[in-house]
Amino acid sequence: MRHVKYTNSANFHCLEHLSETSMDLYLIHVGKETCSPGHAYGPSGRDEYIIHFVISGKGIFTTHGITYHLKANEMFLIRPDEDIFYQADTEDPWSYFWIGFNGIMTKKLLNSCGFSKKSPVLPIANIETVKSLVSQILDASHLTFSHELKRKAFLLALFSYLIDSHQDLNASSKNKYEHNSNTYVVQAIDYIKQHHSLGINVSDIADYIGISRAYLNRTFQKELGISVQRFLVDFRMHKAANLLVSSNSSINEIADAVGYDDALAFSKAFKKKFNFSPKNFREHKDIARHYKEKQLVDHQQDFY
Repeated sequence: MRHVKYTNSANFHCLEHLSETSMDLYLIHVGKETCSPGHAYGPSGRDEYIIHFVISGKGIFTTHGITYHLKANEMFLIRPDEDIFYQADTEDPWSYFWIGFNGIMTKKLLNSCGFSKKSPVLPIANIETVKSLVSQILDASHLTFSHELKRKAFLLALFSYLIDSHQDLNASSKNKYEHNSNTYVVQAIDYIKQHHSLGINVSDIADYIGISRAYLNRTFQKELGISVQRFLVDFRMHKAANLLVSSNSSINEIADAVGYDDALAFSKAFKKKFNFSPKNFREHKDIARHYKEKQLVDHQQDFY
């Protein structure tokens, strides 16, 4: 039987002894604390992984004989069975959120976030997003299956955000990716051509190639002068124009064929692109015949 402990006071908000059911990733404790000047922990070790997210103030964190000076918008990782010490500043003590967790996925998740034994301290791109997600974990404090699912969902969302942030923060590094921007653009266009009917979005394209959304967008701006989203919509609209001319499919069928499950949204996007509704476009054969699947704007044609 679990004995979950929930504490909610002015300076200390904590949900602990959770021991969730999933072996892939499970939450052990989560909390928020406004520390008093000089408040310290250690030297000691912990049995689980813990990430502290500093939301204000300053403090120090020592691991493997190295002391890191932290401030707001930074986070530090404690690994199991490592001797660590951390302490709030005596003049400007920190406040932080934390999560304690473990599971089979942990090492992969932490590596994807950018943590390593040489990099136990990392920046936080947007502390407000982190605060919101951890707060929602804390708010799901009931020992019910519903709240357990909520805690797991927000924990996964938190890691997803940290991974995306790490990729975006490092996208500008010259050695981040192995290939030149032209290669990634060609890969993205091939993926769009093959999967545009499945309702894919920019995140799907970036994930398939293995680069961040931000970097993918920069490659399109560099090579084509437009965003990935603009290219994707243009491709779908020209594909739809071609189907309107060459087939007797209904508007709903064509919308579905180019990745729109909402025919109204498709019609609005089509009219925005061509200044004609799909129905009127089909009726104006003299205009419609100029549009074929591969006739995207001139600066895109080299990639077909």
